[in-house]
Amino acid sequence: MRSIVKLFKKEEPVISTEENPLPYKYAEDRILKELKEYVDQTYEQHYSQNKFQATEFIIDSGHGKGFAVGNIMKYIQRYGKKGTREDARKDLLKVLHYGIIALHIHDKEK
Repeated sequence: MRSIVKLFKKEEPVISTEENPLPYKYAEDRILKELKEYVDQTYEQHYSQNKFQATEFIIDSGHGKGFAVGNIMKYIQRYGKKGTREDARKDLLKVLHYGIIALHIHDKEK
């Protein structure tokens, strides 16, 4: 019953500030910042060897779209089924990152 009450309970509006000019309702600003930090760290991990990521070679060989979409499907299917709650959250960050890669490929196509 509590969850139903919470569902219909009106939340306080987010107030705009100089630091946060838009009244985000879903913490988009915080999540986008976190996503950027996550993406930045992938460039420092084993995914990036000699300043190249394997994803670059996959895209250059013409398989990027399938690779990105396949990874989105992989991580969304895995979400919440492996590891801890934090692991599940990381899977969502991976879905978003591969979504960005898919957008990049989409925009590059004529």
